[in-house]
Amino acid sequence: MEIKLPTARLYMREFTLADAEILYQMHQDPAITKYTGDPIPWDSIEMVEKIIAEALMPQYQFGIGRWACYLLENDEFIGWCGLKKVGDEVDLGYRFIQKYWGNGYATEAAKAVLEFGVKNKIPNIIGRAAVENTASVKVLQKIGLTFKEYYFEEGEKHQSIKLEWIY
Repeated sequence: MEIKLPTARLYMREFTLADAEILYQMHQDPAITKYTGDPIPWDSIEMVEKIIAEALMPQYQFGIGRWACYLLENDEFIGWCGLKKVGDEVDLGYRFIQKYWGNGYATEAAKAVLEFGVKNKIPNIIGRAAVENTASVKVLQKIGLTFKEYYFEEGEKHQSIKLEWIY
C-alpha cells in the first residue's frame, strides 16, 4: 500500500477494488450524498466496483485521484479526498463518514490535497459545493479558495470556490 499523502492526523492512499465494500457502506448514508447528485443509496457493490475501476483508478495515471482517507492513530477508514480531472478543470472533492464530521478532517485533507496540486503545478483546481452545504463551503474557504457563483445545467444555484494562481 502506497501512502500518497500524509497529514498530521490522516493518511491518504489510492483506492483498489478491495475497497468496494467500505465505499458502498459509506454511501448508504443519504446525508453523505445529499448535495452530490449521486444515486441514494448506491445500488450495489458491483456498481461501486465499476466506479472504482472506471472513474477512480484511471485518474491515478495523471498522478491525481480520489484517495481513501484513514486515521493515522488506528488505520480507520473515514472517507475520501482528492483531485479528479473533469474536462479542463481539476475538481478538489471530498466525502467523509458522518460520525467524523466536525473534527476538521475534511479541511486537513483538502488543504493537503490542494498543496499537493499546487506543488505539482496542476492547473485549474476548483472546488464546488451547493449553497446549502455550508460545511463544505466553509472547508473550501478555509483552505484559501475564492468564491465564484456558477449554475449546474439543471439550474440549481451552487457555489464554485475556485483557486486561481499564476505560475
